[in-house]
Amino acid sequence: MSNLAQRRILGLDPGLATLGFGTIDIIPNGPIVQDYGVIKTPAKQPIGDRLLTIYDDLHELIQLTTPTDIAIEKLFFYRMGNTIPVAQARGVILLVLAQHHLSYVEFTPAQIKQALTGHGNADKSAVQTAVMRELNLREIPRPDDAADALAIALTASFQA
Repeated sequence: MSNLAQRRILGLDPGLATLGFGTIDIIPNGPIVQDYGVIKTPAKQPIGDRLLTIYDDLHELIQLTTPTDIAIEKLFFYRMGNTIPVAQARGVILLVLAQHHLSYVEFTPAQIKQALTGHGNADKSAVQTAVMRELNLREIPRPDDAADALAIALTASFQA
């Protein structure tokens, strides 16, 4: 962590196929991006192997980024077929955080949209544009899951 950073926030967008992550440092001049990306698991792999990939990669990510704060998107029920695998991935995330003795805050999609755009029903492009603006980036981070994770981290940064 840079000497000026007072907080390093790791935002996590849970998913089984793609878990987004984004790390920002909070410095006096505003938040800056440290890293972002995704942890991907192959659809044809057994679910246990996919969860193990998330487990191992998230341990490594936490060791590399040394966050002071963690923020996670709260599980949102939109399609039952997708909810259970996401919940399983989220369980692995919470286990890894507990093993590192890291507490976390959770935000609903509406809370994230409200924090970044002022509207709880904003569309994805409005949120992505806000992420780009708040982090002084030249382009929207890709893939979408990484941009979502940065939005989650930013939402946490707005909390005192």
